[in-house]
Amino acid sequence: MTTVSNLSGQTTPDGTVTQTKIKTPRAVLRGRPKVYTSYAADQAIWNTPAKMWWTIGLVVLAFAAPFLIAKDLTNLLALAAVYAIGGIGLNLLTGYAGQISLGHAFFVGAGAYTAAVFGGTETKTVIGLGWDMALWLPLSAIVPGLLGLIVAPLASRVRGLYLAMLTLGLLMLGEHFFNHWTAITGGGGIGRAPAEVVLFGTDLSKPFKVGGVLINEQRALYLVALVVLIVLAVMARNLARSKVGRAFAAVRDRDIAAEVMGVPLQRTKTLAFVVSSAYAGVAGGLLSVVIGRISPERWNLLLSIDFLAIVLIGGIATISGSIMGACFIVLLPRLLEELTQLFPSITSESGDIAGMSLDEIKTILFGLLIVGMVVLEPRGMFGLWTRIRNYFKGWPFSY
Repeated sequence: MTTVSNLSGQTTPDGTVTQTKIKTPRAVLRGRPKVYTSYAADQAIWNTPAKMWWTIGLVVLAFAAPFLIAKDLTNLLALAAVYAIGGIGLNLLTGYAGQISLGHAFFVGAGAYTAAVFGGTETKTVIGLGWDMALWLPLSAIVPGLLGLIVAPLASRVRGLYLAMLTLGLLMLGEHFFNHWTAITGGGGIGRAPAEVVLFGTDLSKPFKVGGVLINEQRALYLVALVVLIVLAVMARNLARSKVGRAFAAVRDRDIAAEVMGVPLQRTKTLAFVVSSAYAGVAGGLLSVVIGRISPERWNLLLSIDFLAIVLIGGIATISGSIMGACFIVLLPRLLEELTQLFPSITSESGDIAGMSLDEIKTILFGLLIVGMVVLEPRGMFGLWTRIRNYFKGWPFSY
């Protein structure tokens, strides 16, 4: 048995101190947090070997997934990765900084149209510059981020229900512009084509081979979305455990006390809005090329509720929970479709279940899950995973 030696001091009757070695089995220490001597070690992303190996395994599996599943499932996974990016952005604003927003879909739409303008093809009705993806993808974060910077001074002066109403008004204002600014959006009911998926001169819409492996459009878009998700998730996690993240948490928990302690409220809330808007813009730019043709009707309150459901169901103030929630929200309709095939007796001739369409059932399930998570498990799916992990770490003991 492999052991780790520790020194233990004992005092004899004559006052001298003797040291003896205590051998601790390495199996006892495996997967357990170490003794932290600094905040940096305590807040490390991988503070245990188990977390590091779990993360590596999941990343490897995610990169291998498009080569093991069908095209339609690959497209769903790409959509889940895009939704996870937007969910992380909203979680930074709502979960970490405590600023409720119902206008997240506006910034997602702004990112989509930024990508379409700078990376799309010009026609008689819409503007398109045809730039490379390496240019329009960062711009899809910069432009919504600037819009968030414009909105932040107003949003930072209100909170709670008033903030929710302000962002809802922003969403309605954005819907009006999207429907009538035809040179950018194509107009309501018409829409426009998304940006061209040309990355560093390589057209991702056409199949190509890398090391003998065929990469089609679905696989290419999924891999790009996955790489962007990993980069932005690590950036968000580092932001959350930095001085800025602690300022977000202080403002969320008690903004007046945070201001008394020296946290600048205006600057902290503004930064939260800008970062959240930039993440939403990246999600919008990638979403436009994943779903194809985009129209102003897509960027509505229902899309904002989808992102809010990702935060609440996945887990508030956790990056991993946002990814879990996005996968659940995107894959739920597919699970319902599979349910109709497993239980044909409850499916009508039109494909509905118990007289309701799949969209209606999805909306009902979203509502029930949001209420259930808020009441029973406020930390969402991440909280459930934490409970399960802690149970097996402490087994056979109950604490």
